[in-house]
Amino acid sequence: MKHKTIDHILRSVWMAVSKMYQEEALKLDSTMATGFTLISIDPEQGSPSTALGPKMGMEATSLSRILKSMEERGLIMRKPHPEDGRSVLICLTEFGQEMREYSKDIVLGFDQMVRQKISEADLKIFSKVAESIMDLAQNNNSFSRNKTV
Repeated sequence: MKHKTIDHILRSVWMAVSKMYQEEALKLDSTMATGFTLISIDPEQGSPSTALGPKMGMEATSLSRILKSMEERGLIMRKPHPEDGRSVLICLTEFGQEMREYSKDIVLGFDQMVRQKISEADLKIFSKVAESIMDLAQNNNSFSRNKTV
């Protein structure tokens, strides 16, 4: 291929960012997925377990494994939902709160670094293009090939 595909560019960028986050997480014997989950849990009220998967764009089975690991590490605890007896709230422990702050600092630090290097105008264009690509990916499940010979 003469030119890189959009898919290749997206994957390459995400792989680089993901690798950077994973390396940071490993410094504390953790994973990027754990950090992402910690950031997604409401630090004061906790989060219903059923709401976390959709919020994170993650399948229930993958999230269950992460939550089990986090519970074993003492990052979270499960509490009955006060308003819905069938539901469970995922709450952060004190250790989970500390690790959440660390994860949040890493994400915000990277965001700040990007904003220092890339103009606000370019970031607005990037966001607009990313939204358009996301919309296409989510709403167009059939592809037609335009063949020009």
